Amino acid sequence: MRGFLFRLRRINGSASASSRLLRSSGTTLPKDRFCFSTDSEGSSRVKIFDRDLKRKHRDRAAWLMRPQDSLTDTVAENLLDRLEDCKKTFPTALCLGGSLAAVRRLLRGRGAIEKLIMMDTSYDMIKLCKESEPKMGNENIETSFVVADEEFLPIQESSLDLVISCLGLHWTNDLPGAMIQCKLGLKPDGLFLAAILGGETLKELRIACTIAQMEREGGISPRVSPLAQVRDAGNLLTRAGFSLPGVDVDEYTVRYKSAFELIEHLRAMGETNALLQRSAILKRETALATAAIYESMFAAEDGTIPATFQVIYMTGWKEHASQPKAKRRGSATISFKDIREQFGSGD
Repeated sequence: MRGFLFRLRRINGSASASSRLLRSSGTTLPKDRFCFSTDSEGSSRVKIFDRDLKRKHRDRAAWLMRPQDSLTDTVAENLLDRLEDCKKTFPTALCLGGSLAAVRRLLRGRGAIEKLIMMDTSYDMIKLCKESEPKMGNENIETSFVVADEEFLPIQESSLDLVISCLGLHWTNDLPGAMIQCKLGLKPDGLFLAAILGGETLKELRIACTIAQMEREGGISPRVSPLAQVRDAGNLLTRAGFSLPGVDVDEYTVRYKSAFELIEHLRAMGETNALLQRSAILKRETALATAAIYESMFAAEDGTIPATFQVIYMTGWKEHASQPKAKRRGSATISFKDIREQFGSGD
């Protein structure tokens, strides 16, 4: 991270107070609302995903994205609902790549955000968000746009009140490391909100593709990216050093006319395969066999096919003296035996 450098491009001459939150390594930041950043060392320790390919997927998604996507809108709405459960306000917020447009459109004053930094690896995605900003109404939020990598956040320590990531962090090579960087960027008592896809996502497609490859090619190759399991989410928050960790899970079933329509939706979301060790493009006959198997195994009576999207919601706070603390071990003044005697055994 110390070798992290910036490439900067001036887009306009307007000053942004949010730009002061960006961390520099001996490079003076211009007063604009676009900046580019790259890792000078070029890699992280863990290599699972091709980050350059994922950036290209995000570029493509910016052109294919639906004006309103019911799945991403639902996930973003559920994630932002958590802000309404908080009594405190979050003047300065960072929104990381994923469903950026949905988060910005559905924010609607929640969290009392005054300064918002929108960050993505894709220039085209950030440009799309910037062009959509005038349609957001009079929310009076000072918004800055940054092209940067979630694996190397160019954010000063203790400069943010809130970090939001909606369907983006599951593409990082080092998810715990990215979450640690988010925590470092938060002020004490700052909030981290994230939604990532879980391991049960696209289970129907995994099954159909595996059977088709075994039949047509005599073996299998990775076609769907590995995703975190629910049991791991709490450990991720604890490992990153967040206090008061919270995890809950939702499963959404989206119905499509065919497997090919599902693939087009995944492309529009920027959620297609970006494994570093991915094999060659799926053969045409294998792709057709996958679609046929998918339909024969999972199709409903109306001919549509279901696709499961498991979403893991994570909430964590940066430690602060005002937060409730767990009692010292052995400090309890009543035993479970006394509770059972008072309220009954429940049999």
